[in-house]
Amino acid sequence: MHVRHSSDGRAVIRFRAAGVLLLLAHLLFVGWLTLRPLDVPWMTAANLQPLAGIRADLALGPVEAGRRIGEGLMLLAPLGILLPMAGGRLLVSPWASLARTVAAGALISMAIELAQTGVPGQVVDVDSLLLNTAGVALAHLLVVPLSRARLRRGNRAGAGDLSHLGNGLRPSPREVPQGSTPTISRVGIAP
Repeated sequence: MHVRHSSDGRAVIRFRAAGVLLLLAHLLFVGWLTLRPLDVPWMTAANLQPLAGIRADLALGPVEAGRRIGEGLMLLAPLGILLPMAGGRLLVSPWASLARTVAAGALISMAIELAQTGVPGQVVDVDSLLLNTAGVALAHLLVVPLSRARLRRGNRAGAGDLSHLGNGLRPSPREVPQGSTPTISRVGIAP
């Protein structure tokens, strides 16, 4: 993933736009997958006890447990990569990026779980929230720091300045820093 930065920031804009489009496509897919009505003969009760569903999955055997837990981890895992990509920040604290991404993933997962309360055949499961959030965190930790480091290395090698991703533009040569802003001491107002 090598991004070249042109003088007008078109490459950065394309990179962010690709992230936003992929993010929207994934969220539409997740919405279709999790919020469509299911025609089932019976439904289990909602699981509001943390880790109870995971323990029940583990009781089904290693293959079935791996499949079910893997599905929970993988459902929102792409958000761990797509959210930072859509944000387009290259120079950011890894911990702040992880915290923002995991918080956004948890909120999206919670919104899905709450929306499932009104969908026939879908059941709320707190373990889905936990697994979805863990999947976002794992994907972010495995991909984003290495990708950002690679982009920064490419940036130092002459790929351009990606530190101004907020507006996608480089400062003009005339916008040289002038130093600190002068301060004026306060003067009291006469009565």
